Order: sequence, then structure tokens, then C-alpha cells
Amino acid sequence: MPLRFVGIDPSTNGDNCPTVWVDEKTSEIVIQGWTADPDTRRECLATGPIPDHETVLRLPARMAPILKEACDVAGGPIVQ
Repeated sequence: MPLRFVGIDPSTNGDNCPTVWVDEKTSEIVIQGWTADPDTRRECLATGPIPDHETVLRLPARMAPILKEACDVAGGPIVQ
């Protein structure tokens, strides 16, 4: 699984910060983020269950350009 680093929270302090990659083989977007708080999870559950193998993450709005770039990378030609 060759991951292409796209970006990290621009306000990072260097420790455990939200990060975005794209899997260059599958074009899937891989995200590290903050675990959602119980209230957020409860609101998300209103639209359906969250399977045990999935989670809800939070990313700061300042990462929107990084997510857009990841979408562009994922939607472009697959690099092998």
C-alpha cells in the first residue's frame, strides 16, 4: 500500500496531528484525525449505525485545502 503524503494540519505542533494521505494503488483517501466526542458520534448515529470497523473523525476547517488536494490526487490518474 504505497501512501502518498498530501498534508498535515498547518497549525501542527509536530505531535499527533491530523494528516491526509492517498493510497496510490487504490486512490483511497487515508485520514488521521481526532476521535469524535460522544455528542458528535450521537448526532452521526441519527443517520445510521457506525460499524465496529469504522469511526467518526474530526478535522479542523483549516485542512480543507489539504482535503481538496487529496480529492484531486485520488481522482487523477493512479500513479504506480
